[in-house]
Amino acid sequence: MDSAHLVVDTGPWIPGRRVGLPAGTVTGIDQQEKKVYVGRTKDEIKGAPDFESAGRESSADYLHQVGVHFGGFPLV
Repeated sequence: MDSAHLVVDTGPWIPGRRVGLPAGTVTGIDQQEKKVYVGRTKDEIKGAPDFESAGRESSADYLHQVGVHFGGFPLV
């Protein structure tokens, strides 16, 4: 598995958060509305490792945490 991921701003849904998500969680993109739809619950995203506070946004450790949180396996 590769480390394909994206960082999303959760906007008003979960204010003040940006989280990394495995690219495979994306189920749709609405370019006009500037929205990304994912196959995960609000609670799963709320509990995800925070992108900014990680301090290691592109590091293997952060990607590992994201992969384990969302799918039980590391992204790297």
